[in-house]
Amino acid sequence: MKKYDVAIIGAGPAGIFTALEMLKKGSEKSIVIIEKGKSVENRKCPKAKTGRCMNCKPYCHITTGFSGAGAFSDGKLSLSYEVGGDLPQLIGEDVAQQTIDYTDKIYLEFGADTHVEGVGNTEEVKEIRKRAIQAGLKLVDCPIRHLGTEKAQELYFAIEKYLIAHGVEILFDSQCSDLILDGENCLGVKISGKNGAEEIHAEHTVVATGRRGADWLEQLCTDHGIAHQPGTVDIGVRVEVRNEVIEKVNQVLYESKLVGYPKPFKNKVRTFCQNPGGFVAQENYDNDLAVVNGHSYKELKSDNTNLAILCSHNFTEPFNQPIAYAQKVGELTNMLGAGHILVQRFGDILDGKRTWQKELSRSNLKPTLPDAVAGDITAAMPYRAMINIINFIQAMDHVVPGFASPETLLYSPELKFYSNRVKMDTDFNTNIKGLHCLGDSSGWTRGLMMASVHGVLMGRILA
Repeated sequence: MKKYDVAIIGAGPAGIFTALEMLKKGSEKSIVIIEKGKSVENRKCPKAKTGRCMNCKPYCHITTGFSGAGAFSDGKLSLSYEVGGDLPQLIGEDVAQQTIDYTDKIYLEFGADTHVEGVGNTEEVKEIRKRAIQAGLKLVDCPIRHLGTEKAQELYFAIEKYLIAHGVEILFDSQCSDLILDGENCLGVKISGKNGAEEIHAEHTVVATGRRGADWLEQLCTDHGIAHQPGTVDIGVRVEVRNEVIEKVNQVLYESKLVGYPKPFKNKVRTFCQNPGGFVAQENYDNDLAVVNGHSYKELKSDNTNLAILCSHNFTEPFNQPIAYAQKVGELTNMLGAGHILVQRFGDILDGKRTWQKELSRSNLKPTLPDAVAGDITAAMPYRAMINIINFIQAMDHVVPGFASPETLLYSPELKFYSNRVKMDTDFNTNIKGLHCLGDSSGWTRGLMMASVHGVLMGRILA
């Protein structure tokens, strides 16, 4: 048995910034971070050499390891409290924005690009907003600091070295199996790693396992009576168009954050993670679930722009398994694609036909995910979500003429897993004493910046 003051489960942004802020506040408490994956420098995706996803075991290196999915994503920091989940509802909008500004300076300190996208160009922004209003959509103002996939890895490597140099112990290749509880008190966690099974005791246990660990945390909540409520799950597609189609928006905003509530269902539908000159990518989750995502590099550029269109699903009693619901949608889509991502042309969806591989080669638009399988995503996508997505794309066409072109590509499944929201007070205490839940796995945040903010605030409390 080992004993620490603070045990952090997961080395994603929330966990990293918890430890980082404790150090910055001069805390001398002992800290251990338990991470299922590897260090940044040892995370390797073989697809760059093989040209196709190798379905790595025991986990996908894109989603697992130090910095979580952040190090291998396009690395965009949203600098507005209006973007990134519901944490501002818990801590207040002013505190959220102030902490974003503070956290942004830390990213700059470790090498983030000083350039901010989406600021200035007032008249051009007004014109885009006017077209969005005419289409029944809301344009969310959000400055973006773009790290870039390769630069994000360098930045998080610098943070990793800083934490280790200042006494934070990081246990890589170590998986947390369970909490150690004494009644309603959390005493630590059980882990399995290079040294076999062992117990880590701590005064404070911080669970920050990200979207990758959302279903695991949900199971913990059920097993140990951690108070929570059904959360939101996002089901959607990744859309790819030629850069020329969306060039103006890319130049003025870099990322167009648009929100709508299309008829007839009026679910919230939004754009997310826009990657100008980017590449569509595959990520693998547990149970061989393949999901689609997008990357954008600082140097390497494609002829296309990709972005997610996500439909939010909120469930009420008696249903309380939103993650399982989304996983079933993903599994059905994977089944149709024989374990690969499905891709379909928007025109074929409207025509009620599948897309054939030979048809993709005839278009102006060439897929940046070459091993995606041409098929029919509507055969797996829930009717409600599909109708929402179609209507949203047609509304987007008023903002970005040509967005709803017949050759526009839709990749599926794009799924965002957020745990059932853990009930916490403003100091992030759960109903289990000594247990705190942070970041995307807690159901309160979405994305790099807000998860980092959650960690900063936790670090201040623990320090």
